[in-house]
Amino acid sequence: MNRLPALGYLATAAVALAAIVVTVRTVAFEPRDALDFESVQLAEAPGVDVAKAAQHLAEAVRFRTISHQDSTSNDWAEWERLDVWLEATYPAAHLAMSREIFAGHTLVYTWPGTDSTLAPVVLLAHHDVVPVTPGTEDDWAHPPFAGVIADDAVWGRGSVDDKGSLICIFEAIESLATSGFAPRRTVIVLSGHDEEAGGTGAHAVAEAWRARGLAPQFALDEGLAIVSDLPLAGRPVALVGIAEKGYATLRITAPATGGHSSAPPRETGVEVLAKAVLAVASRPFPMQFSGPAADMIRTLAPGAGFGTRVAVANTWLFEPLLIAKIAATPAGAALLHTTIAPTMLRGSPKANVLPQDATAWINYRIAPQDTTAKVMARAQTATRRLKVDLAWDGPAYDPSPVSSANSDAYRVIGALASGGGQVPVVPGLVTATTDSRYLAGVARDVYRFQPIVASLRDFEMIHGTNEHLTLDNLRRMTVFYSRLLATAASR
Repeated sequence: MNRLPALGYLATAAVALAAIVVTVRTVAFEPRDALDFESVQLAEAPGVDVAKAAQHLAEAVRFRTISHQDSTSNDWAEWERLDVWLEATYPAAHLAMSREIFAGHTLVYTWPGTDSTLAPVVLLAHHDVVPVTPGTEDDWAHPPFAGVIADDAVWGRGSVDDKGSLICIFEAIESLATSGFAPRRTVIVLSGHDEEAGGTGAHAVAEAWRARGLAPQFALDEGLAIVSDLPLAGRPVALVGIAEKGYATLRITAPATGGHSSAPPRETGVEVLAKAVLAVASRPFPMQFSGPAADMIRTLAPGAGFGTRVAVANTWLFEPLLIAKIAATPAGAALLHTTIAPTMLRGSPKANVLPQDATAWINYRIAPQDTTAKVMARAQTATRRLKVDLAWDGPAYDPSPVSSANSDAYRVIGALASGGGQVPVVPGLVTATTDSRYLAGVARDVYRFQPIVASLRDFEMIHGTNEHLTLDNLRRMTVFYSRLLATAASR
């Protein structure tokens, strides 16, 4: 009996069956946890004076609240001047709210609700900014701290990250308070003074709230936005962050014998260090199609191309191809795994001197499926045969918990972000770090969304050159925060 034809028939049948399964699953595929945002009842809010808001943001940009990595280099008088300016600029808001100061300069404003039994809502921003890279000042269309209004935008460092959020929140509250609005639910505004340098202020606030037993209904911080050219979607998409990656910096030190470079030992400390860095970096964490990143892709897939829909509906077969497609760009790859980025090196202070120790720093952004302990164990295994010391440089943070993409707060945020159903809203993973990470375990849910519309290229200006907030986005943000408070604080 010839068994080859029989095997051929079986193979053909298997392929045909797989094709049928793929087709059926593709046709039946529906968005993951699709929500009807258009049915959410949203409150209206007072009108926006965009010219006035732009002037206020321009003035805020002029305060040089620059967070240096070494805080002793900060000009704290600029923070104090900004505090005074906020009080003078927003009198109705300051009359409605009480203010506390934590860790020297972090601001917490509380607008008491009429029903103290309801959990409060929290809006976050931060009023510190990153420095301008030395030597790039002349590359700016307008001086980075001049606060210029031109070409339908407010220009300057912090106009987007994150004084834009702070000013639009205050514009919203000033307008609501002036109109006589009284929140049923307490509203809290938290503005960190050092988000760009570790967030000690937000951490102090979170610890105080834990001690007081304060448990907000939700907190909303920066993080994601409405991306106008998301490749997978082919149209604008509102990405609402429901989680953020963990953060840690590993310090690798190679002890060595110093001396004159004319008589080097068989292996210098720099050579040992180089081997250690390569050993860690050459063992990347595996990419996984799971968690918030996978939820984002599943939600987008029905409106994407047929190929993407087929792959997402049939991950049992196409997951490796799907991962390869997403990971084709660094930003896409960062969604799928813990990233490893060697960033700093230190050796000898002089070319002809052997260092007594050589040190490298490796920055990790830790995916939801991993932990700081797992990251450290992996680095220790990679360098086990090398004479190096490993330690965390500063605090190491695990990934945040994943917030609900089906809560009342998410529905309100999503309904506002969708613009009446014009833009799809999907949950996402924030690969950077925000102050909101400290509210894990304090607030019931933490979301990360800044209501601006921008292209992927536009986002390069954040921490870069020519940072600016368009007047359209300024209007959009102020209306968003006004309606969010008028809705969420009344429910």
